[in-house]
Amino acid sequence: MKEMKYLEATEFENIKELMYNSAEKYKDNTAFILKEKQEKEVTYKNISYGKFLEDINALGTKFYDLGFNNKRVAIVGRNSYGWVLTHLANLLGGIVSIPLDKELQVDELESCVLRSKADVVVFDEKYIDNIKEIQNRNNVKTEHYICMHKLDGYLNIEELTKQGEELIANGNKEYIETEIDCDKMNILLFTSGTTSKSKAVMLSQKNIASNIYGMQQVEALYSTDINLAFLPFHHVFGSTGMIMMLACGLATAFPDGLRYVAQNLKEYKVSVFVGVPLLVEAIYKNVEQGIEKQGKTKTVNFAKKISNLLLKLHIDIRRKLFKQIHNELGGHLRFVISGGAPLDKKVAKGFNEIGMEVVQGYGLTETSPVIAAENYMIKKCGSIGIPMPNVEIEFDNKDENGIGELKVKGPNVMIGYYENEEATKEVIKDGWFHTGDLGYVDKNGYIFLTGRQKDMIVLKNGKKVFPEELEILINRLDIVEECMVFGMPNVSNKNDVKLSVKIVYNKDVAKEKYPDSSKEQLEEIIWEKIKEINKTFPPYKYIKNMILTDKELIKTTTKKVKRNEEMKEILKSN
Repeated sequence: MKEMKYLEATEFENIKELMYNSAEKYKDNTAFILKEKQEKEVTYKNISYGKFLEDINALGTKFYDLGFNNKRVAIVGRNSYGWVLTHLANLLGGIVSIPLDKELQVDELESCVLRSKADVVVFDEKYIDNIKEIQNRNNVKTEHYICMHKLDGYLNIEELTKQGEELIANGNKEYIETEIDCDKMNILLFTSGTTSKSKAVMLSQKNIASNIYGMQQVEALYSTDINLAFLPFHHVFGSTGMIMMLACGLATAFPDGLRYVAQNLKEYKVSVFVGVPLLVEAIYKNVEQGIEKQGKTKTVNFAKKISNLLLKLHIDIRRKLFKQIHNELGGHLRFVISGGAPLDKKVAKGFNEIGMEVVQGYGLTETSPVIAAENYMIKKCGSIGIPMPNVEIEFDNKDENGIGELKVKGPNVMIGYYENEEATKEVIKDGWFHTGDLGYVDKNGYIFLTGRQKDMIVLKNGKKVFPEELEILINRLDIVEECMVFGMPNVSNKNDVKLSVKIVYNKDVAKEKYPDSSKEQLEEIIWEKIKEINKTFPPYKYIKNMILTDKELIKTTTKKVKRNEEMKEILKSN
């Protein structure tokens, strides 16, 4: 078993303790960098840790004044200071916080507000049309709708915070002195629902605080770092990650959108970035394409060989040698955390070869979220690392290859699914949470995942195929934007499936590399590449059928493919 040297960290029972510690320890450090635009003028405002706690207490005090204690507050909006302020004001007062996906359609958003029994909805002005639609329907018995910004007809967070400051100045300490029940439901989060109706996960402050403690012992984050909060906060990876940043005393900036990530990395001198594989892989693809366009592929590959040899002699010149590439990514980026799905081995290796630390983390909403992770000491190609120090893992019902379902036990495991005892009992048995992910652990304790139990394709001969291992290789093709491997029902034999792939091709690459090719010709070009990939696998894993399209695959807002929805579309068209 690989022996882990853990970093020093302080364990807190709840988020209130954690925030008060950070406000004292990093009082004058910048917690948030806010960009303010007025016509063509752009200015930046820094919010210190001391000021942030003052704002939390002021807003929370006003929330109590409005009668929100022991109530439920839903949050709908982009990553912003107002979002974090509302979420933390909820948590430090024991108010149930309900982060909702801003990208949901009106019907789904209304359903989540109804199902969660939210008493209050705090929203971003960008989503006012959806909020007004829900208000007009009058199905939701919500007491208050509060905008994060000034908007006619609505209370707003800025004014409420000012009013809270006055209440505190006049001696109101009810909110500040509130004690937190660490084991009580304090966060209600909806899963992304890739295969069925999303479930509502009940998390306590102990769940979140214990997970942050585990992460701090594994990942090296410094109070001098600057983080770009790209992952949406309605996703537990985003919101727990945000509190993790606050626990470590670093500064956080908010991105302007997907198209501006490269610009924001330079603008804020970002050193830490947390993202999903789709984005991390896209950044690496851009790096590779830039090198190729400059005709420097051979030079860079030779430089990698030299630096790898020097590394064996404990001489690290990677950041100097690949300075130009680092400058393209802002010049300060040192640490990337990828989570939410497996990261392509080639991408992880490529980033690390140029001197950028890339680690994978793995977890689920139900585990607050992190179960296992790599760090600079614990890293093995293709592995998700080892369990958090306060998490136990086992593999259940292992097959002849030692592959079984991963199950987890620890203080980070959810209370259960909200108003769904049956579903809770299906996944939590004898204190163990069953993840639904298949994999194995090697002799050194590294965890390897092979795929989701529900996505596994079982062939007529009993052989098992995990779509992810094929998809990773197909996605490496420059002409492939994304793909999904699936089992197409065999018309002549209902007990068998034909291994197939649906490919979304990259129109820009097709135009550049194959300018005069018809769709039929593109199909032939890509099919030849698929046949080459087939040769790297045993025959039972050969892909025998391909669907080509330029239409994006159906995904959740966290960019996971909705396989069931895609299958319905595929079967409808065939």
